[in-house]
Amino acid sequence: MAITVVIADDQEMVRTGFRMILESQPDIDVVADVVDGEAALAAVEEHRPDVLLLDIRMPKLDGLEVTRRLSALAAAHPERGRYPRIVIVTTFDLDEYVHTALRNGASGFLLKDASPAMLVEAVHAAAVGDSLISPAITVRLLRDMAPGTTASPARQPSEPLTEREADVVRCLARGATNAEIASELFVSLSTVKTHLANVQIKLDARNRVEIAAWAWESGLATGGT
Repeated sequence: MAITVVIADDQEMVRTGFRMILESQPDIDVVADVVDGEAALAAVEEHRPDVLLLDIRMPKLDGLEVTRRLSALAAAHPERGRYPRIVIVTTFDLDEYVHTALRNGASGFLLKDASPAMLVEAVHAAAVGDSLISPAITVRLLRDMAPGTTASPARQPSEPLTEREADVVRCLARGATNAEIASELFVSLSTVKTHLANVQIKLDARNRVEIAAWAWESGLATGGT
């Protein structure tokens, strides 16, 4: 079945461009494009899309608030099924925006100058529960989460990570894809996915972005335990 997408951006040219890029893919269907945050929430309620592309600066409700509200709804009403995965696509890569979006549950963060291929990749990744962040901000974002740069201590896993799980998380924190992790650690792709699934449960993390953030916050990414 096609991946259903709602686009929310207050610029008509951006919405049109994104729609053309995404609908050129045989497995993506844009079911609505809207101009503000309130309309985005309404479109999600009406269409129940797999993925929601959100600008940050929009009238009525900005993309960060929409993300927060949808994450809260998903947590409060699990019986309603999955809410859309959210990918923030914006001109502004301010650290505050990136941190807030990801901690509110966004599955990805792209700049509007990202290539069409990256936009498509971000939608595909979000649809299966993965995440993608623009390479221009990934390393800076994650390093900003190193020990001593955050207001609160990193969460503790419900069970200690195994040595192999820790190896996988270190690679993830450097921005490696699952395929790159598998190649570096000489394991299969399915093994990498299994380790990440186990880590996600132990950390009660919503996605791989939260796992990477935890790795930097806890010091694991820089060699800590």
